[in-house]
Amino acid sequence: MLKICNIVIVGGEGDLAFRKLYPALYSLHRENLLADCTKVVGFGRGNFTEDSFKKNMRKWAEGSEYVKEVDDQTWSTFCERVMHFVGDATSPNDIQRLQEEMGPEEIVFYLSTPPSIFAPICKAMGAAGVVTESTRLVVEKPLGESLASFNVINDTLFETFEEHQIYRIDHYLGKETVQNLLALRFANIFFEPLWNRTYIDHVQITVAESVGAGGRWNYYNESGALRDMVQNHLLQLVCLVAMEFPARNKADDIRDEKLKIIRCLKPIDSASVQTHTVRGQYVEGSVNHELVPGYMQEKDAQDTSTTETFVAIKAEIENNRWQGVPFYLRTGKRMAERYSEIVIQFKPVIFKFIDVDPNAINNNQLVIRLQPNEGIEMKMMNKVPGLSEGTKLQHVGLNLSFEEAFEDHRSPSAYERLLLDVTRGDQTLFMRSDELRGAWSWVDGMIDGWERVNQVPQKYKAGSTGPDDALGLLIKDGRRWQDFSG
Repeated sequence: MLKICNIVIVGGEGDLAFRKLYPALYSLHRENLLADCTKVVGFGRGNFTEDSFKKNMRKWAEGSEYVKEVDDQTWSTFCERVMHFVGDATSPNDIQRLQEEMGPEEIVFYLSTPPSIFAPICKAMGAAGVVTESTRLVVEKPLGESLASFNVINDTLFETFEEHQIYRIDHYLGKETVQNLLALRFANIFFEPLWNRTYIDHVQITVAESVGAGGRWNYYNESGALRDMVQNHLLQLVCLVAMEFPARNKADDIRDEKLKIIRCLKPIDSASVQTHTVRGQYVEGSVNHELVPGYMQEKDAQDTSTTETFVAIKAEIENNRWQGVPFYLRTGKRMAERYSEIVIQFKPVIFKFIDVDPNAINNNQLVIRLQPNEGIEMKMMNKVPGLSEGTKLQHVGLNLSFEEAFEDHRSPSAYERLLLDVTRGDQTLFMRSDELRGAWSWVDGMIDGWERVNQVPQKYKAGSTGPDDALGLLIKDGRRWQDFSG
């Protein structure tokens, strides 16, 4: 049974709303996954007329790679449930006026606004008397720039809402391939016995972007790669790879296990930050055969900046399953490719009965491709066919392409999944406050360490794989990064 609730997007005339949220809601409407009575409200300050608002919505829906089709009839019925509301979200009177127009149904408030105005918006909701036990609040990152600032923002939410009402979005958790990590691990018996320090040598997680910081330079300069990507996206991937089997397939059971991993992360501080982290900042170069500017030549760039656009980290999890298994994380802008993957590198076979050069035998790998070309590849050694003397081995991949395997199923966008889960009241793919506090505490240790030892970003060319020292982070351990090309 579909849950009846109205979805109010505060900041409903903004970039995120048009690019991601309305296309996702249209797709949910098209798939009949919204209750007939559900209204979608774009709450803005009046920069659009009713007509121009819906025309802009359609333009972005038609341009979305996740929207199957925009036909006139379905779009017309979608627009019947869409309401463009002009008002001030920090005004209790305007919040009350909105509820009078919507009716008595449950409300999901999606704050697509800067965190700096979360507090006055939430206070206005409380003063207007629209918050009930069933009201839900969705908030976008960035939720702070440190543990202290996160606590300030979080405390303002708690003045009006309870933990079970707050849905903190990390859109990475809405990706099909990320959700599949739990199925991969816990629904396949041949992985779980090997998923530990006895058989796994190390884990690599890469989230590379080919774009630069142009267009959002001022925001990015305040955060950098560590705060923008590692604190949320990459750490969530670490948790899903490393967590123990949850007691039940319930939101808090899963989040409890993720929290345990965050608490087991070995601190990286001034004593270890130089051996366990690499910072980088891109300079001009070439991406996809196109010359691109360096970070300090981007639009709105200041004279100087020590903000990192690349970070590589050797993380360690201090528990029985993962003791001694490093997790190598890297993320950066203006990299050679846009690419996200997880590599599980298994240990070599102990007894090599085939008399060949040991260096020719590559260890087995499980490669989980998150984007693009989503899928899973198991790399193993096979004999090369032929009659030549001796045995020649070759690395061969068993390749599962999601697009080919599930060609009859449309892959929804991350925001479709997350918005649908909010309407269902399912918090599994949303972050709990104690998870974020733990993540910020770990990241704050690195930031403080960088400042104490004055570890500045190294330069790397746009279109490369990052600073040379990022390669050295693994080479000194006798390992190497997985090539972007796979």
